[in-house]
Amino acid sequence: MDHGGHDMPMGPKCSMNMLWNTQIEDTCVVFRSWHISSKTAFAFSFLAILALGVLYEWLRVAQRDVDRLIARRLLADGKGKARVPRSGRNTPESDSEGAGLLTGLPSTKPIVGTPLPLLPRIIRAVLYGLTVFLSFFLMLVFMTYNAYLIMAVVFGAAIGHFIFGSHMDINAALSVAVDGKGMACH
Repeated sequence: MDHGGHDMPMGPKCSMNMLWNTQIEDTCVVFRSWHISSKTAFAFSFLAILALGVLYEWLRVAQRDVDRLIARRLLADGKGKARVPRSGRNTPESDSEGAGLLTGLPSTKPIVGTPLPLLPRIIRAVLYGLTVFLSFFLMLVFMTYNAYLIMAVVFGAAIGHFIFGSHMDINAALSVAVDGKGMACH
């Protein structure tokens, strides 16, 4: 561009790659402001993303631990009783999760479990929201297609799983109700 003989500094430029790459400089991570302009900045970014992967695994364990704590308190308070189903119907259409969407009628699927007080529901919702946010954030890091940043996400998740997954409930692992979600986006 000709601006009357004046050179206009363009500033740092984010390189957007839609293919597998190993670019270090001029990589932007999720935000334009997270612009990697040197090898040192890349090393710090790698470590930050690694820490986010570890944090994700901690959040998953924290969710499970909070659920157990809430369950123990409800049982201790004598509130740990199953809720009575809303309807006695037991037809194929009432068992379908989409029955309300397809018929326009409210779902007749019985609600099972114990109703939760407001504070535990808020705590569970906040932890869940943070986990969903972080999982999508890490997915966006993955979508830089940068091999090194992808390794940071995977290594972070593996390190977090190693640190926070030191115990295993053998009975739960052998049952059908195993949470094998892994590092899913959601």
